[in-house]
Amino acid sequence: MKGQIFELGPRFDNVQYVGEGAYGIVVSAFDCQRNEKVALKKVSPFEHQTYSQRTYREIWILSRMDHENVVKIHDIITSNTFEEMKDIYIVECFMETDLCRLLKTQKLSNDHICYFLYQMLRGLKYIHSANVLHRDLKPCNILLNAACDLRICDFGLARIADPESEQSGTLTEYVATRWYRAPEIMLTSKLYTKAIDIWSIGCIMAEMLSNRVLFPGKHYIDQLNLILQVLGSPSKEDFETIVNLKARAYLESLPHRTKVPWKQLYPYASESALDLLDKLLCFVPSRRITVEDALAHPYLEQYYDPTDEPVFERPFVQQPDNFPKEKLKILIWEEIQRYRSNKNINDLVYINNTNVEHIDDQSDGTITSGIISVNQQQQS
Repeated sequence: MKGQIFELGPRFDNVQYVGEGAYGIVVSAFDCQRNEKVALKKVSPFEHQTYSQRTYREIWILSRMDHENVVKIHDIITSNTFEEMKDIYIVECFMETDLCRLLKTQKLSNDHICYFLYQMLRGLKYIHSANVLHRDLKPCNILLNAACDLRICDFGLARIADPESEQSGTLTEYVATRWYRAPEIMLTSKLYTKAIDIWSIGCIMAEMLSNRVLFPGKHYIDQLNLILQVLGSPSKEDFETIVNLKARAYLESLPHRTKVPWKQLYPYASESALDLLDKLLCFVPSRRITVEDALAHPYLEQYYDPTDEPVFERPFVQQPDNFPKEKLKILIWEEIQRYRSNKNINDLVYINNTNVEHIDDQSDGTITSGIISVNQQQQS
């Protein structure tokens, strides 16, 4: 890979490549100002409306959140004038790996699964209390460190729900990576609720139990068929909840399927774990378990503490963001200025060319000893 230029200045040292996405690259670096290792996400979104929209959403939401299980923004760095702004550097807390990488290298114990699931749900409770739907929960968006700390990241697809519509929003775009996508999204529902995030958590839990994706569909019809192969055909009452007549007719045309017992798929999982999994992966969103009830489930009893599950003080109201990229650039600039003003950060720009070469990724998920030792301490 060709070198990437990071205009950071002397504040950051020991810059190393971590990964990249469609419109950004992530590196780790030592932040001399904070005196700690951080993650730096460089995004260059302004050529595309979609990328600009996702950047705006992520900055708007994360700059207002503060929770142990949600990725934390430490700083946002860009040029010192609006006209010169092409790149944005988002400084975040550093996490050694993510759940996707970890599952490629390690079989998780029940203690791992239980603790990770609890933290995911604890973070999601906070997110949902802010009236936000994440909409893209998947293992690579679950960050981990050697101390077993977990943080949910990547809010580029997140949306603020409409509190007047039972915490729902209008489905105006594809949401969630296909394998973790709730069935109601594929059934062209006009509305979706916070239950779509609960479904994704269920898919992640299943993956932790077996190191295999539960529903690895090749396209959305295949995805739906894989779900029905496991959950069985919807009941008559379930069919009545599907408002799209074409989708209902398609499902009714399929041969009847019997539900596969979870114990058959995950023979080594406890009955308590499988009971929670069943409630997370309920076909009908209105009957899917809520994040509050999931946290109180007996499977998570050893960690459950409702007095230590912070919620957002003042839920967000819907923010329009379906604008041309030129307007979104203005909004992003204003958000950065607001954030830095609130943080009382004056040193806005650090200009110095730091060449980042592609190196072997050190964050391959091999933090086994750290996870095991920490959990042993927690259980003692």
